[in-house]
Amino acid sequence: MSGATAGRLIGVPGAVQSAAALERVTLGMMLALLAYSLLAMQDATVKWLVAAVPVWQVLFLRSGIVMAGCLAVGGGGLVRQAANSPIIGLLVCRGIITLAAWFCYFTAARFLPLAQLVTLYFTAPVIVAMLAAPLLKEVVGRARWAAVLVGFAGTVAAANPAGFALSPATMLVLLAAALWAVGVILTRVIARHEPSLVQMLYNNGFFLIATGLASAAAWHRPSETELWLLLQVGLLGGLGQFCLFEAARRAPASVTAPLEYTALIWAFALGFAVWGDIPRPALFIGAFLILGAGLMLIVAERRGGLGRSRLRAVR
Repeated sequence: MSGATAGRLIGVPGAVQSAAALERVTLGMMLALLAYSLLAMQDATVKWLVAAVPVWQVLFLRSGIVMAGCLAVGGGGLVRQAANSPIIGLLVCRGIITLAAWFCYFTAARFLPLAQLVTLYFTAPVIVAMLAAPLLKEVVGRARWAAVLVGFAGTVAAANPAGFALSPATMLVLLAAALWAVGVILTRVIARHEPSLVQMLYNNGFFLIATGLASAAAWHRPSETELWLLLQVGLLGGLGQFCLFEAARRAPASVTAPLEYTALIWAFALGFAVWGDIPRPALFIGAFLILGAGLMLIVAERRGGLGRSRLRAVR
């Protein structure tokens, strides 16, 4: 056997591992895209509900439905696994941070126009990319940074914000974005130690307790239609969370972060379909940039993965 042939054979396992890693990241990106579409539909349903049902009550019932689904799937084994988790403190910390992000976001929503609110909130993926390198030791290359920045530019174009003012509400939504970014980073860390169902059980259990206390003070008796919509919120939220946590187990946070911008496209599409909001020309420019950011990321990941495969095969 020649040395060249031996070298190629020795390099085969490395190439196979690299291809498997690339498939894992690609699956993570697809799960993230599915998660953001499901969560966008959840948010549209919540928007419909909160006209009559208090926000805390919607979150309370959503968390209860998601928890019931987790327990139905995992049973007693899931409870024991959650109780014996070595990172309970980190799980609770993520729950507190996520709840604080929701509180800041919905408080700011009472005072800011939707375009300004959404645009400011979508600084979160940029913050995730900034934190991924120092906190997760991920290599955030130029392609990922370019995708994040192009996606944010598309968000600004689509939302068409007018005259940002440094007000308490503005600061609240920026704080919500920062908290959400930290929550994404913690999700990536937690995903290395616990499966998605354990994460969902803790997150929604914490939400159930916190929002239960708040909603008890002003309970609204849901109508039959509202009950169906609340069930839909729970199902969409649960499936969205599961896909998001599974994505975090497969792809780096800096890879999935720019894909969150696709939620804006869903938001405008659902706004048109449900409430008759007419998209402005700027929306199409923004959508083009947002989709371009996602394609940039996918192409960069595939080229990087194939490049690593070839390098290992040569070695």
